Amino acid sequence: MEAFLALLRDSATMPTAAQIAERAGYSVRSIFERFPDLNALRVATVDYSLAQAAALAPPRHVDGDRPTRIRSHVETRAGTCERGIALWRVFLFTVEESEELKLRLRIARQRTIDRFEVMYRPELATLGEPERRYLLIALEALTEMESWARMREMYGMSFEEGCAVWIRAIDRMLPPTPQGK
Repeated sequence: MEAFLALLRDSATMPTAAQIAERAGYSVRSIFERFPDLNALRVATVDYSLAQAAALAPPRHVDGDRPTRIRSHVETRAGTCERGIALWRVFLFTVEESEELKLRLRIARQRTIDRFEVMYRPELATLGEPERRYLLIALEALTEMESWARMREMYGMSFEEGCAVWIRAIDRMLPPTPQGK
């Protein structure tokens, strides 16, 4: 899985089993002894990456003031995007080939929404349905991996500039924080 991820970071193309095996220092046969096919390797790698992202990005400053919570959340999300964009692109390119990958896509997006619910609980509590749901969907779309990649790659923004864009956008989208929160 590490070799697969490294190859994805090095190139925008889907690596072959031979390339993965060479990078890992194994034979192609040993890959298929562990995984029945390359889709199973992709699914396992996505699972590994989701677990790694959760471990590396616990919610921080949940009880902080609004600017602290927004900055903390954005910096954490941006770090996750920096580490995961190569896999994410391959994931989106191949997701239609696999029901297992479609499930992982839903899980990844739901985890992003769940994080918004934790970080912005005071502000979200002021909204009724469906406004709350619509805002969560908009926030998830704003902070998805490809949005981050677009800012960094297409527009040449630094990490800090990209964070500043997301911070301003999230702050504008959230309703006012209730008094005393």
